[in-house]
Order: sequence, then C-alpha cells, then structure tokens
Amino acid sequence: MSDKKPNVLFVCNTNGGKSQLAAALLRQAAGEGVQVHSAGLVPAHHINELAADVVAELGADMRAEVPTALTEEALRAADRVVIVGEAQVPELEGVTMERWVPAEAPAELSTERERIEFLRDDIAARVSNLNRELGSAAAG
Repeated sequence: MSDKKPNVLFVCNTNGGKSQLAAALLRQAAGEGVQVHSAGLVPAHHINELAADVVAELGADMRAEVPTALTEEALRAADRVVIVGEAQVPELEGVTMERWVPAEAPAELSTERERIEFLRDDIAARVSNLNRELGSAAAG
C-alpha cells in the first residue's frame, strides 16, 4: 500500500486553464511521485494559450494536454480531488473533494496576462503546499 503513488485530480469548468495549470505545476513539482490528472465539467476545445504561456515561465508545460470531460470513474480513482474555482461538481458518496478558490486579482492588474499571472502564482503556492502534504503522507 505504501508503494502506491497518490492520485490527484484537478477539476474546473472547462479543463482549459485553471485545472490544467494546477496539474502542470504539480507534475513539475512531484515528478514521478504523484499521478496527476485534470478534467472539466464542459471541456474546452483547446488549452488556454495564455495560461500555457504563463505556466511555461515557471518551467511547467501544459501545451500537450487536451481538455478532458470529468467522469465518475476519474473522481472515484483519485485520492485527492481538488476543484479549482467555482465548478459545481456533483457530490459522490465516498469521494472527498476540496475547493481552491483563487484570490481575486487586484484591480490594478488590468491586462488579461497580469490576471492570469496572478492566478498562476496563487495556484503555484497551493500546489507547493499540496506537494509537501503528499510527500509527508508518502513518507509516513
């Protein structure tokens, strides 16, 4: 049992931005130590290019990912389900979900790029904490 890698699923509305960004950052931080997946309630047609650009600035890559629809199987397979943002994910018995509500970007961040960079930094800090938690759980 202790050899099993933690399985983390990030969920947002479209799986084109926030959940993909979080997944890319956790893959980068955890390497092969964690299984990382992401999904959306209504998948976008493609990855958000601006989100891909700003996550690349931190050395993470999400360009090869494809927005994926959330399934009950994916929810049940995950050890941690993290809803990033306001997506309304149906509750399932036996599946614990946590929600990350990213901080509201300050009004002085006027461009879309500045807002996404702010979002990226907020999610990156949360991913760093999650990665530490997962490392502690795996070590214990």
